[in-house]
Amino acid sequence: MKRNTFIRNVWFIAISSLGGFFLSLTGLSIGWMIGTFLLAALLSFLKPSLLRQDADQRGVPKYWLFMGQCILGIELGQKINLSFLHIFSEHWLTIILMLILSIFFSLLSGFILWKYSKTDMLTSFFGTAPGGLSAMPGIAEEVGANTAVVSIIQTMRVLLVILIIPIFVSSWASNPVDHVILPAHTRSHFEVEKLLWTVVLMGIAYGGYRLGKYLKFPAPWLIGSMVGVAVFQSLSALYMGHDMVSWWPHEVIILSQVFIAASIGSRFDKNMFIGLKRTIIVAFLSTIGLIFSMIICAIFVSKVTGIALITAVLAFAPGGIAEMTTTSVLLNADSTFIVVVQVLRIIIVCIILPPFFRLLNHREQTKHLYSQTSA
Repeated sequence: MKRNTFIRNVWFIAISSLGGFFLSLTGLSIGWMIGTFLLAALLSFLKPSLLRQDADQRGVPKYWLFMGQCILGIELGQKINLSFLHIFSEHWLTIILMLILSIFFSLLSGFILWKYSKTDMLTSFFGTAPGGLSAMPGIAEEVGANTAVVSIIQTMRVLLVILIIPIFVSSWASNPVDHVILPAHTRSHFEVEKLLWTVVLMGIAYGGYRLGKYLKFPAPWLIGSMVGVAVFQSLSALYMGHDMVSWWPHEVIILSQVFIAASIGSRFDKNMFIGLKRTIIVAFLSTIGLIFSMIICAIFVSKVTGIALITAVLAFAPGGIAEMTTTSVLLNADSTFIVVVQVLRIIIVCIILPPFFRLLNHREQTKHLYSQTSA
């Protein structure tokens, strides 16, 4: 029985990945994630007999999600290298200002969604948090938010950013910057030494997960592995005087996107979408407001610091690392600076915001319970 269930889960993920494959042909950098997610959600609605799951099983087992999160954590952790540390030391004040402003506006967007729709507080804040479609739904599920709504809002935000930001920055592409340094591991070719370093990082990622679980981090497979690899990679680079490069082909990241997207989509149910019309409209308007607020902030930061406007806009944009760095390469912007801001924002969002959201939700529920008792 368990073997048959495992085979059905593998078939479900494989068929779902076809949606990612076809959407990736459009050139969309996160096409594998969105396409797999959409087809997985459709299959979970239709429930074909070949892929029908056991009555007591909701979605594919979570170990598929955990594998995808661990791969993503290792990917993000590896981006913390010497170039990253150098850029941060040069522009730390600007970067911190950017992070504070972007997180503040995302919280404001979540607050608007909560107040002007029927969405609960946790779902509203997780839906608008600039942590990305890869991270936020998985964390949101752990704390009891509506995963479907979070996934829809995160997908909407990514698509809107992809549509709006490149059009805006392309008009400024006549004055590109020359300083473009891609993270070292993105240029990696297979070598035995690099493979050994990959094995070491996998061990560090597992150790980070165990520590994260002990410290009760949200999504320890993602956050624990990310922080563990980032700290170890940074210390190794400082000690050796150069970046240690792993063998980390792009196909591994595609696998991560497929595992995460299929896991999230497989848990969708038709009942999750009842009464979402107002929520989607408010989320759409608040997301548009968030994007243009970030553009205005980027213009201000660019004027004050002298950072190229293209670089500032892509660093500010709440669209995720893959999308913004891909756009930066096409427009010859400062990819390293953009990676620094985007990675730090994801780390802060994943580590600090979930406990903060839970605290706010607890206070709101306590206040509501107290008002009912008083009445």
